Amino acid sequence: MWKVNEIFYSLQGEGYNTGTASVFIRLSGCNLHCAFCDTRHEEGTMMALPEIVEQVMQYPKAPLIVLTGGEPSLWIDDDFVTGLKQMTGKHIAIETNGTHPLPHGIDWVTLSPKTGLGNSGDLPVILSRCDELKVVYLGQDLAQYNNITADHRYLQPCWVSDSDQCSRNMHATVQAVLDNPQWRLSLQTHRVLGIR
Repeated sequence: MWKVNEIFYSLQGEGYNTGTASVFIRLSGCNLHCAFCDTRHEEGTMMALPEIVEQVMQYPKAPLIVLTGGEPSLWIDDDFVTGLKQMTGKHIAIETNGTHPLPHGIDWVTLSPKTGLGNSGDLPVILSRCDELKVVYLGQDLAQYNNITADHRYLQPCWVSDSDQCSRNMHATVQAVLDNPQWRLSLQTHRVLGIR
């Protein structure tokens, strides 16, 4: 049984897979407490894998399942990933803070470390390899991510409810990418589009 906060169908709004039709499985709970977290992930319903698959398969054309949270790596294991892939035939992606090992069989790993951002718990990132490194940018030293091997590197402005601060974050992130062109800009396009 897994504690699921929600399962929904939308477009991936961030990073490399932006615009891809995806079924999101949001698992409840996290081991960090980021002040800027935009997700209410604590609540949830205990669900067996067949129940999860039944909801996922309400969207049979979606090519991608995104495991998110909270921190999904705290709850999933090899059997969960294998079963989900076999029963749905879909590719599996995960969005993780990298503080916990990942099970085998995940097709796409988005690592979004939160160390050094204050009030997050600052647990060490143990993952050293990912498909996509997506960093919420708040002016931190980007050299701290040099030891992470990633096929793609993205800086994403930190979204906050204050529109002036959001604008400052956006401008700072754009400048950081101009100064460090090995990174690319990631925007939360789902916010612009008004979708989940």
